[in-house]
Amino acid sequence: MAIRKSNNKLSQPAVLKQIVKRCSSLGKKQGGYDDQEGLPLDVPKGHFAVYVGENRSRFIVPISLLAHPEFQTLLQRAEEEFGFDHDMGITIPCEEVAFRSLTSMLLR
Repeated sequence: MAIRKSNNKLSQPAVLKQIVKRCSSLGKKQGGYDDQEGLPLDVPKGHFAVYVGENRSRFIVPISLLAHPEFQTLLQRAEEEFGFDHDMGITIPCEEVAFRSLTSMLLR
């Protein structure tokens, strides 16, 4: 299952690029960011942060996960439940245990 196109008819790669850009630009006002790149210092290049579970635990995941249909399904659910236009970061509506299990399988 792929990420559906938004109302303004962006292509899937464009939507994924927007998602990653939003992840990468979170909290710029709070410090702890590389001045040249504008990215969080604790998030390595090629990765992004998501928040998972009731406690909103932060996970740093590789961008390569965006290519997996299972992860795209999680992003669809996140968009439907929380939307992407907020300062919290991408929140994944999933239990931490299930998220860890899924990501470990996808990253093999």
